[in-house]
Amino acid sequence: MSTAHESSAKTWDAIVIGSGMGGMTAAAALSRVGNKVLLLEQYEKLGGLTHSFGRDGFRWDVGLHYMGGLAPGEVERGILDWLSETPMDFESMGAVYDTLHIGDAEPLQLSRPYEAQEMDLKDRFPDDGDAIEAWMRALQDAREAIFPTFQARAMPAAFGKVVTWWNRRAIQRWCGRTTSEVASDITDNPALAAALMAQWGDHGGRPSRASFALHATAVGSYLECGAWYPVGGAGIFAERIIPVITSAGGEARAGVRVDALILDGETVQGVVTDDGEEIRADVVISDIGARETVEHLLPDNCAHQDWIEEIRALDPSICHFTLFLGFEGDVEGAGATRSNHWLYPGGEIDAVWTDAPEGVPTGMFVSFASLKDPAHDPGPNQKHVGEMLVWTNWSTVQRWADRAPGTRGDDYQAFKTRIENTLFQQFEQYFPDLAKLVVFRELATPFSTEAITGHYKGAFYGLDVTPQRALSDALRMTTPFDNLYLAGQDVVSPGIMGAMWGGLLAAACVDRKVLAHMRG
Repeated sequence: MSTAHESSAKTWDAIVIGSGMGGMTAAAALSRVGNKVLLLEQYEKLGGLTHSFGRDGFRWDVGLHYMGGLAPGEVERGILDWLSETPMDFESMGAVYDTLHIGDAEPLQLSRPYEAQEMDLKDRFPDDGDAIEAWMRALQDAREAIFPTFQARAMPAAFGKVVTWWNRRAIQRWCGRTTSEVASDITDNPALAAALMAQWGDHGGRPSRASFALHATAVGSYLECGAWYPVGGAGIFAERIIPVITSAGGEARAGVRVDALILDGETVQGVVTDDGEEIRADVVISDIGARETVEHLLPDNCAHQDWIEEIRALDPSICHFTLFLGFEGDVEGAGATRSNHWLYPGGEIDAVWTDAPEGVPTGMFVSFASLKDPAHDPGPNQKHVGEMLVWTNWSTVQRWADRAPGTRGDDYQAFKTRIENTLFQQFEQYFPDLAKLVVFRELATPFSTEAITGHYKGAFYGLDVTPQRALSDALRMTTPFDNLYLAGQDVVSPGIMGAMWGGLLAAACVDRKVLAHMRG
């Protein structure tokens, strides 16, 4: 590296790049077993997609809507307790956690566990009992099949290959087929198939593209352990986890962008920040995404181009628009629920809104976070929050991508206004009484995700959850570069809990003492 860079005198046991759930987990786990860790975040706030923001007395989460695996006594709950300065509380969303609105059909409430949801579906589709039972078995079998691949990614390559070879038939059957392929094998009833696949937004993989095992991992987590919401909102994660890092002698810095890795041959020795500071560490863990790591942190023409090209060959996930809503009044009386709502006006499940802002969005997701949080105080004005997401492609905003925020022009502002109005019109269609209580609304575009996460093309879930991704040998916690590790959802599965496991397994690869705490 050039001597023109200013070198930091302090050497760290580990540097973690990115403070999303995977980065916070990796840093806190290493801190718990005696390491001094520096956590660096390019965005102005720590927490990645777990952070919250406020406007006009309202507060929203930017990326968390519900979580699975957090029932008392579950492994994940115990791990979060260990990672936190003081344990977090989680509120159950109750038996019914998702409601489907598909075409003109009556809303279908989905409950848990597996047996309850099986009855929900049989009540709606009484002639399809065998298919519904087969789907429930498939969900459970697919979850079991993919877990060895997650474990293998944290093992030395030779051992990992033995694990995946031993489980190869189940892995290929469930990881190598798409959600729609499995659904087509199970039923020829299109209405039932739509209901079975409707929650694909939980992982961002369209049914025709997503590995069924990753679909089962996401939706099955709610069926096994229920749906949960953090008391106090998503911002509680950074509030409780970051102190574990600093109490062990580490630091967490927001607004610090890492420009490059310091390399000595094929060995990583630290990072260079955008202001030219060199910071040395024994190891570096990247939580910014696999593609973003190879594209932005490694120099051109470095070693291991075959590994780099395999990462580059994996497509980004979908992106989204979000309409944040602020209400005043009796929202429950007007139709708001703890349960989330999946809206498919035309009945088409496997589609995203590519012609925005023209026409009706193909699929939407509505959530009312303040009803899930017992710590929320609505005050005398009965303030509540909700949000509406619509899945889209980067192509909808591509023409403004090379312009900095604030310089995208009047046409971009007009575009945002049309999107906002279109989404609100749809909200009014489904929740007419609630719409009358809206006193604030603000639209976020795929550029917001890009700004917060740095993800390529505003990919909300990082890499697309295709069979290619599920079977990839390149997505491992260890990399071909000595002392460089990957964390987060790309190396396990999408979502907050997938990112947590990605961070935990990366930390365990760095310091084996973490393994003793992985049973919660």
